[in-house]
Amino acid sequence: MKEKIPITKQGFEKLQEVLKHLKTVERKKASELVGEAASHGDLTENAEYDAAKEHQARIEHRIISLEDRLARAEVIDVSSLSGDRVVFGAKVFLEDLDTSDELTYTILGEDETDVSNNRISIKSPIARALIGKSVDDEVAVAVPSGKRRFLILDIKFGE
Repeated sequence: MKEKIPITKQGFEKLQEVLKHLKTVERKKASELVGEAASHGDLTENAEYDAAKEHQARIEHRIISLEDRLARAEVIDVSSLSGDRVVFGAKVFLEDLDTSDELTYTILGEDETDVSNNRISIKSPIARALIGKSVDDEVAVAVPSGKRRFLILDIKFGE
Protein backbone atom coordinates (compact mmCIF):
# COMPACT_ATOMS: atom_id res chain seq x y z
CA MET A 1 0.00 0.00 0.00
CA LYS A 2 1.29 3.43 -0.89
CA GLU A 3 2.19 5.90 1.84
CA LYS A 4 -0.42 8.49 2.81
CA ILE A 5 0.56 12.11 2.21
CA PRO A 6 -0.38 14.59 4.96
CA ILE A 7 -1.75 17.86 3.62
CA THR A 8 -3.91 20.72 4.87
CA LYS A 9 -7.38 21.34 3.44
CA GLN A 10 -6.06 24.49 1.71
CA GLY A 11 -3.13 22.56 0.23
CA PHE A 12 -5.46 19.82 -1.02
CA GLU A 13 -7.76 22.36 -2.67
CA LYS A 14 -4.80 24.08 -4.32
CA LEU A 15 -3.61 20.77 -5.80
CA GLN A 16 -7.14 20.12 -7.08
CA GLU A 17 -7.12 23.54 -8.79
CA VAL A 18 -3.73 22.86 -10.39
CA LEU A 19 -4.94 19.47 -11.63
CA LYS A 20 -8.13 20.99 -13.05
CA HIS A 21 -6.09 23.67 -14.86
CA LEU A 22 -3.73 21.07 -16.31
CA LYS A 23 -6.61 18.92 -17.54
CA THR A 24 -8.80 21.68 -18.94
CA VAL A 25 -6.32 24.29 -20.18
CA GLU A 26 -2.76 22.98 -20.48
CA ARG A 27 -3.70 19.59 -21.94
CA LYS A 28 -5.74 21.30 -24.67
CA LYS A 29 -2.92 23.76 -25.46
CA ALA A 30 -0.38 20.94 -25.68
CA SER A 31 -2.61 18.97 -28.02
CA GLU A 32 -3.05 22.02 -30.24
CA LEU A 33 0.73 22.55 -30.34
CA VAL A 34 1.26 18.92 -31.38
CA GLY A 35 -1.37 19.26 -34.11
CA GLU A 36 0.11 22.51 -35.40
CA ALA A 37 3.64 21.09 -35.44
CA ALA A 38 2.44 17.93 -37.20
CA SER A 39 0.88 20.03 -39.93
CA HIS A 40 4.33 21.29 -40.91
CA GLY A 41 5.16 18.10 -42.76
CA ASP A 42 7.61 15.23 -42.34
CA LEU A 43 7.53 14.16 -38.68
CA THR A 44 10.87 12.33 -38.81
CA GLU A 45 12.84 15.59 -39.02
CA ASN A 46 10.41 17.94 -37.29
CA ALA A 47 12.06 19.33 -34.14
CA GLU A 48 9.00 21.45 -33.39
CA TYR A 49 6.83 18.31 -33.37
CA ASP A 50 9.29 16.48 -31.09
CA ALA A 51 9.34 19.42 -28.66
CA ALA A 52 5.53 19.63 -28.66
CA LYS A 53 5.23 15.88 -27.95
CA GLU A 54 7.76 16.17 -25.09
CA HIS A 55 5.79 19.09 -23.64
CA GLN A 56 2.58 17.09 -23.92
CA ALA A 57 4.22 14.11 -22.17
CA ARG A 58 5.41 16.35 -19.30
CA ILE A 59 1.86 17.63 -18.80
CA GLU A 60 0.44 14.09 -18.82
CA HIS A 61 3.09 12.97 -16.33
CA ARG A 62 2.26 15.91 -14.04
CA ILE A 63 -1.47 15.05 -14.25
CA ILE A 64 -0.78 11.41 -13.31
CA SER A 65 1.48 12.51 -10.46
CA LEU A 66 -1.10 14.95 -9.05
CA GLU A 67 -3.90 12.38 -9.33
CA ASP A 68 -1.74 9.94 -7.37
CA ARG A 69 -0.88 12.53 -4.69
CA LEU A 70 -4.53 13.54 -4.31
CA ALA A 71 -5.60 9.89 -4.05
CA ARG A 72 -3.06 9.31 -1.27
CA ALA A 73 -3.72 12.61 0.51
CA GLU A 74 -4.59 12.55 4.18
CA VAL A 75 -6.31 15.90 4.71
CA ILE A 76 -5.62 17.25 8.18
CA ASP A 77 -7.71 20.06 9.66
CA VAL A 78 -4.97 22.09 11.34
CA SER A 79 -7.53 24.47 12.88
CA SER A 80 -8.67 21.66 15.18
CA LEU A 81 -5.17 20.75 16.37
CA SER A 82 -3.88 21.52 19.83
CA GLY A 83 -1.44 20.13 22.32
CA ASP A 84 2.00 20.61 23.72
CA ARG A 85 3.99 18.57 21.19
CA VAL A 86 5.16 19.42 17.68
CA VAL A 87 3.03 17.68 15.04
CA PHE A 88 2.04 18.27 11.42
CA GLY A 89 0.46 21.73 11.14
CA ALA A 90 2.26 23.20 14.14
CA LYS A 91 3.88 26.61 14.06
CA VAL A 92 7.12 26.22 16.02
CA PHE A 93 9.06 29.11 17.53
CA LEU A 94 12.74 28.34 17.97
CA GLU A 95 15.94 29.88 19.22
CA ASP A 96 19.09 28.95 17.31
CA LEU A 97 21.42 28.14 20.21
CA ASP A 98 24.53 28.91 18.16
CA THR A 99 23.47 32.36 16.91
CA SER A 100 20.69 33.34 19.37
CA ASP A 101 18.47 34.07 16.32
CA GLU A 102 14.77 33.40 16.73
CA LEU A 103 13.11 31.42 13.96
CA THR A 104 9.58 30.31 13.21
CA TYR A 105 8.60 27.33 11.07
CA THR A 106 5.21 25.94 10.15
CA ILE A 107 5.37 22.20 9.43
CA LEU A 108 3.25 21.23 6.43
CA GLY A 109 3.08 18.73 3.58
CA GLU A 110 5.64 18.51 0.79
CA ASP A 111 3.28 20.22 -1.67
CA GLU A 112 2.81 23.18 0.67
CA THR A 113 6.46 23.95 1.30
CA ASP A 114 7.44 27.60 0.89
CA VAL A 115 10.78 28.25 2.54
CA SER A 116 10.57 32.01 1.89
CA ASN A 117 7.49 32.04 4.16
CA ASN A 118 8.99 29.60 6.71
CA ARG A 119 6.65 26.78 5.65
CA ILE A 120 8.74 23.60 5.72
CA SER A 121 8.01 20.05 4.67
CA ILE A 122 7.26 17.47 7.32
CA LYS A 123 9.99 15.41 5.61
CA SER A 124 12.68 18.10 6.00
CA PRO A 125 15.51 17.41 8.47
CA ILE A 126 14.41 20.22 10.78
CA ALA A 127 10.76 19.10 10.86
CA ARG A 128 11.72 15.45 11.42
CA ALA A 129 13.87 16.51 14.37
CA LEU A 130 11.09 18.66 15.85
CA ILE A 131 8.19 16.19 15.56
CA GLY A 132 7.14 14.91 18.98
CA LYS A 133 9.18 17.48 20.90
CA SER A 134 7.81 20.00 23.43
CA VAL A 135 8.48 23.56 24.61
CA ASP A 136 11.93 23.88 26.27
CA ASP A 137 13.26 20.80 24.46
CA GLU A 138 16.66 21.14 22.82
CA VAL A 139 16.90 19.72 19.31
CA ALA A 140 20.02 18.96 17.27
CA VAL A 141 19.57 18.87 13.51
CA ALA A 142 22.04 17.59 10.94
CA VAL A 143 21.97 19.99 7.98
CA PRO A 144 24.25 20.17 4.93
CA SER A 145 26.37 22.87 6.58
CA GLY A 146 26.84 20.83 9.77
CA LYS A 147 24.86 20.47 12.96
CA ARG A 148 22.45 23.11 14.27
CA ARG A 149 20.98 23.26 17.75
CA PHE A 150 17.61 24.75 18.57
CA LEU A 151 15.55 25.40 21.67
CA ILE A 152 11.77 25.17 21.25
CA LEU A 153 10.33 28.39 22.65
CA ASP A 154 6.64 27.91 21.78
CA ILE A 155 4.23 25.80 19.73
CA LYS A 156 1.03 27.18 18.25
CA PHE A 157 -1.75 25.69 16.17
CA GLY A 158 -4.34 27.04 13.76
CA GLU A 159 -2.55 30.24 12.76
